[in-house]
Amino acid sequence: MQQKHRNRLRLAAMLLVIFMLALTGCAKKQANTNTESGGKQVDVIRVATPNAPTSPSIYYVGDELGFFAEQGIKLEYAGVVPSPQLVAAVVAGKLDVGGAHVNRTIAGISAGAKIKAVAANTETSQAIPHMVGVVAKNSPIKSAQDMVGKKIGIPTIGGCNEYTPYAYMKKQGIADPKSKVEVIVMPEAQLDQALRQGNIDLAMMHKTADFIQERGEFTVLFSDFDVWEAIGGATPAYFSENFIKEKPDVVKRFVAAVAKTNNWANANPDKAIEITAKRAKVDPKTIKPGYYAKDAVILEETVTVWIDLLTDFNEIKAGIKPEQIYTNEFNQQVKK
Repeated sequence: MQQKHRNRLRLAAMLLVIFMLALTGCAKKQANTNTESGGKQVDVIRVATPNAPTSPSIYYVGDELGFFAEQGIKLEYAGVVPSPQLVAAVVAGKLDVGGAHVNRTIAGISAGAKIKAVAANTETSQAIPHMVGVVAKNSPIKSAQDMVGKKIGIPTIGGCNEYTPYAYMKKQGIADPKSKVEVIVMPEAQLDQALRQGNIDLAMMHKTADFIQERGEFTVLFSDFDVWEAIGGATPAYFSENFIKEKPDVVKRFVAAVAKTNNWANANPDKAIEITAKRAKVDPKTIKPGYYAKDAVILEETVTVWIDLLTDFNEIKAGIKPEQIYTNEFNQQVKK
């Protein structure tokens, strides 16, 4: 009963945030047009400023290489927006486009947000998973069963970092994994220190096994690839349904720019890291390579796996369908 109450409170809080932001932002235009110095008209799209990126930012990379400019789009960085607030920010018009792990998109739509994903961003491969569960090298935790009763450090409640360990434990035969661990929330940049000091027993990080191994003091217990193979790490970009209806050509050009950037970043991982580190003013050693969806095409299975998981944990209402979450209709690489 306590968990069900927590779920209802979380859903109510999400609805309240969406409603309040919608009231304050309803008078804002969702996109505007600027005239560049050469007289060329460009469409301005507001995106969240990448904050301490752990993998290459498609916005920074595509912006730096001129891929968005080629499509007549100028990105406007509207400031840092925490991932749990991205859906509400798009609904309110503070941002034109949002994007975090697909479970956020699904939960937002389940709660009533009128948004739709249109372009795939990161995905998962064995070498470059979306995230990993990390323990100290001398940790007694060697299996999912050993996680029972332990403290798990995560960056945010309700995100991929919370549900990936639950799914891993459940796959290993542990029933009701939510009740079997204690979740500790802290900024991702603080997870390694908390693990080092023993304040948590396991940390969920957006890193790769190679990245962790190079540091020497930690080891990877599992990754999201171990749970779902290639389909669990999707982070598609979404617009509000109003934006899509009013500016379908802008959406189409945005998707084209993302597709070109995704493909370039996959072919040039080190350069993508360099660009992101320079734009974000961070040490490139803190950024892992990314693995991006080819041509920005959203795969149905990357959405379905999270619909099923969130439904199983009673985090969304039953009956949500993939077609409510995403569309590839604006992607020129998809055969109609």
